Amino acid sequence: MALAQTAEVVRRLDAAHPGLSAEAVRFTPSGDRDQTSKLDRHGGKGGAFVAELRAAMMAGELDCAMHSLKDMPGDEETPGLVIAAYLKRERAEDALVLPAGVGVDAIDGERLAGKKIGTNSVRRAAYLKRLYPKAEIIHFRGAADTRLEKLDNATPQKLPGGGTVGPADALVMAATGLERIARAERISRILSVEEMLPCVGQGIVAVECPSGAWKTRERLSAIDDAETRAAALAEREMLWVLNGHCNAPIAGHARVTVSRLALKGAVISLDGATLIEIDAEGAIDRPRELGRYVGLKLLESGARDIIEAARE
Repeated sequence: MALAQTAEVVRRLDAAHPGLSAEAVRFTPSGDRDQTSKLDRHGGKGGAFVAELRAAMMAGELDCAMHSLKDMPGDEETPGLVIAAYLKRERAEDALVLPAGVGVDAIDGERLAGKKIGTNSVRRAAYLKRLYPKAEIIHFRGAADTRLEKLDNATPQKLPGGGTVGPADALVMAATGLERIARAERISRILSVEEMLPCVGQGIVAVECPSGAWKTRERLSAIDDAETRAAALAEREMLWVLNGHCNAPIAGHARVTVSRLALKGAVISLDGATLIEIDAEGAIDRPRELGRYVGLKLLESGARDIIEAARE
């Protein structure tokens, strides 16, 4: 998936700057080398997928780096680096995936009773417990194509301390991730944002570079999407206010409506029993204000207790 995203960044840069001949450099961060452990073992998503790329940029080995925005820590800014471009957002929804050959009628909640649904996301797991309370939610990690293969072959997921879990009877994955690896046909059902609010930044590719690299920043500005930038800033400001951590089931999704920016934020308990949601609109040119407002309203409504309980 990351290779497809990087290739798209290269394609857009070359289209915007004929003769540039941008080059993709392959990195395999710790989150990809270890595809079984929970992400907090690597310091959360930031340590698993971002830290090594950032170090390479600071060392001058890379001019810029592509990240899935959802994998970037939202509660801190990295001195010396800046997000210079946000690619136009792709679909942000999650998708339910069934084994090859299993009909969509198996999605019915009663038919999923007692079945194992795999995900590596605490947010998805919490929402799944609300949507399918009779199903069993299991930890399931790996590259997108590897997860599909394990699902189809009924292969158990190895656990880092030994033993296995599963096999899974269904998976929940990012819809856009399946589209990026040309496996959209595997989507059995899209989970609407009303059913499962996406995580902050889902569906957005961000390109980061050293803040002092002005020529690189100028080149990247040509592929920046203004509406996606506004949505990303609102969502990430909300996440910053909430002081979220890698185990916090926080969700947020912003969208442009004519000349306004709408943001829905949510915090859900790990067992799915408690869901706090806040909807608000604001000026599109003041996205951080909107994100700050939604984050503070969530805290006023009791989100802090849920976040701290998940941390413990």
